[in-house]
Amino acid sequence: MAQPTGEFRQEAVRARSGELVSGALLVGVGAPDGSEARPCPEEWRPRPRRVLRSEPARGPVGGVERAVGPLALGAGPADLPLLDREADVAELLGLLAEGRSIRLVGQAGSGRSALLSAVAEAAADLAPGGVVQLCGHRRTTADVLQELFAATHHAPGYRPDPAQLAAHLADVGAIVVIDGAEPSGAELEELLSAAPRCAFLISVDPAAPPLSAGSRLQDHPVAGLSRAACLALAARLAGRPLDVAEKAWAVDLWFESEGLPLRFVQAAALLRQRDVAVDALVAAEEDRLDVFGAVDGPVHDPDPAVREGALRRTVPLPSVAETASPAVRLAEGLSEPAQAVLRLAVALGGECPTAPHLPALIDVGQGESALAELADAGLAVSIGGHHRLTAGALELLLPHWPARGSVDGAAQHFAWWVGHSSVSLGQIAAEAEVVIGVLLADRTAGRHEAVVRLARAAAPALALSLRWGAWERALQLGLEAARRTASKADEAWFHHELGVYAICAQEPSQAIAELETALTLRAVVGEQRGVAAARRMLDLLRAEGRQLPGAQPVAAPARGPVIRKIAARVPSGLRSSRRRRVVVASAAVLTLGVLSTAVAMSVTGPGEQRTNDPHSRLDQDDTGTGGQVPLPHSSTGAATTAGADAPGSSPAANGTSPEPSASGSATHSPTASASASATASKKPSRSPGATGSDAPQQPQPPAPGDPQPPTQQPGPGPQQPPVTHPSQPPAPSSSPTSSTPSPTSSPQPTTPAPTGSGTPTAKPTT
Repeated sequence: MAQPTGEFRQEAVRARSGELVSGALLVGVGAPDGSEARPCPEEWRPRPRRVLRSEPARGPVGGVERAVGPLALGAGPADLPLLDREADVAELLGLLAEGRSIRLVGQAGSGRSALLSAVAEAAADLAPGGVVQLCGHRRTTADVLQELFAATHHAPGYRPDPAQLAAHLADVGAIVVIDGAEPSGAELEELLSAAPRCAFLISVDPAAPPLSAGSRLQDHPVAGLSRAACLALAARLAGRPLDVAEKAWAVDLWFESEGLPLRFVQAAALLRQRDVAVDALVAAEEDRLDVFGAVDGPVHDPDPAVREGALRRTVPLPSVAETASPAVRLAEGLSEPAQAVLRLAVALGGECPTAPHLPALIDVGQGESALAELADAGLAVSIGGHHRLTAGALELLLPHWPARGSVDGAAQHFAWWVGHSSVSLGQIAAEAEVVIGVLLADRTAGRHEAVVRLARAAAPALALSLRWGAWERALQLGLEAARRTASKADEAWFHHELGVYAICAQEPSQAIAELETALTLRAVVGEQRGVAAARRMLDLLRAEGRQLPGAQPVAAPARGPVIRKIAARVPSGLRSSRRRRVVVASAAVLTLGVLSTAVAMSVTGPGEQRTNDPHSRLDQDDTGTGGQVPLPHSSTGAATTAGADAPGSSPAANGTSPEPSASGSATHSPTASASASATASKKPSRSPGATGSDAPQQPQPPAPGDPQPPTQQPGPGPQQPPVTHPSQPPAPSSSPTSSTPSPTSSPQPTTPAPTGSGTPTAKPTT
């Protein structure tokens, strides 16, 4: 896409605007006064949906593409199978099938990307979620996790906070393949902990630190190829068999390079360039023969093959030193468009823009062919949606291939491109590294005004594309350039954006510092609307009693909650028989009180035995609370006393159904019912009619070895607890319970309790 002609002006840049959801925040990006975050209404929050796919290898939706090129494919443009990697592929598949996570380590150019692609294709059926291929090039841990979430869930414009992300990824079971991961150490362990059911296969930089003790990862070294495999790879990429001299030259290269595949990809490119030179000599020889009939030459044999072989020997093979660092020699043999693209990539720090940008940047119309030529020469590889130079090529080319104005106007082009309505967010995410490369190149060249313009245009687009690592980097570079240009308004804008980013990244202290600086600078330049926007963000952070949404500490993902029994929640210090019955019964009483369920007293017969097992009915979780009942507080003495006077008298313990009573409180029905009624009338929730002086003296509960009071079955009619007059002491139990339940026990008739202002009391029945 070519940009419009004309002078580049600040007002010509159209900043992209929109909204996204970050955790519990609704973030508006691209407003004239800066981005703004506010609590997101519940009905506006996305509902992520799991994406189930059957492809053997995939990347995030609209995101990373598979690596292409001879190095990535391992065998050349024909995508032939790998050489000498069958044992590595089988071992890695076995480890992944066991749920292991592996880190591939090896020298630069050892073929880790090719091995990743081969394993990803072969591991399609190992996990229920298939294979997810991600790119870790210049991506933070948060960016990689976001791309993993985007690959497994459908929720456009949504970036969950760490707690939500862990909840969404907890049930994802897939093989995650990450090429060129930037995180290491603790960040890498955090990546694995966020998706505990996934098995990871990660390729890291050769300079990555070793694994820590107790790491979930295990290293798998990627060594060079065997001599036969290297010779076969060179012949395959050269397009012809090697002669004797070339085989000896390739063997020397194998000893020097330790069998690195990248070196033989580049060696094959050198052989192709030599073939071009030989073809030129053969063509010149044939022209002279046609014109002069016979000329002096190395060979006068009439056979063309013999003459070609003689001419080939006149073109020397590259020396071992040139083969060890072939980037400069390979660059000299490229076509003119490919050289222009290579010069642009060197100026951008090794990042090559995609083909649609090349006509506007360097006037190259056949961008696809130029990029393919770089890939075939082993100088570039496509990964993450765009091309980048291979390992070591940038350092070798930088002294010999200066920029020469390659990036002049690049900031103008990309500032217009990121704001164009026809450009998708996926395209912007794929070019994020290129945009950062343009900012760095302009900073090095001293074009700070261009850096400010591009950073202001690209930052909202990078935020909406959810490439937040690049978003933060662009804001930092723009702030640095604004300070160089002494533009207080631009500096205040970048401080404000960094504050909003810190809010979304759950860094409240950093957000407050950035927003306070933006508020001060905007007050100095007189931007009243900007001052109001900064104050709204500070109010969001400093609201009294409000915590930053989504700022809860992230806990390790665990299994779903398990329903626990009430008896299991009793503290270990209360394991005695009597006190355990007290606490369990009190817990049931308080639970029924909270649920506003009135419990009627159960009247039992004299001959029925009640169980002595405190867990006999509590283990059935029939209290209506899912088996999780809060323990009574130490200050609830009334409930404890009631439970002590009548152990097992709650409906949960006796198996009786609760019935409403007149007072709306729980009553209990062993023989010491007068004491229980009086105790219940002393509870703080009693009606105003009851007085504390009416409470009788409480009896002591029976010892564990003493006979227990009898219990009765509830009668058919309405039930009422037998109560005593407040002036009379409670009547003790007259006879112990028999050792066997009495089948002939008859319930006593009762009358319904009258409704009144106080706790109902009556004379005891005789």
